[in-house]
Amino acid sequence: MPKVLMYCTAVCPYCVLAERLLRARGVTEIEKIRVDLQPELRLKMMEMTGGRTVPQIYIDTHLVGTYDNLVKLENNGELNRLLQN
Repeated sequence: MPKVLMYCTAVCPYCVLAERLLRARGVTEIEKIRVDLQPELRLKMMEMTGGRTVPQIYIDTHLVGTYDNLVKLENNGELNRLLQN
């Protein structure tokens, strides 16, 4: 299973939905970086991803981006391919 990294906050409903979808696809470990607890990491996240909103998701080195992008990957069958690497 590839490494999954998610920039998130505690109160973000899209972060919860993203985690739920990833776990439903067999992901057992998600490294979470809480930008609400460490605001300086939000700047790092924005530099790395170009996005301001959470979640920002990586699967290995592939930037998925937001929850909407994760759902698009799920709907077109690409999410399973990424998770099988």
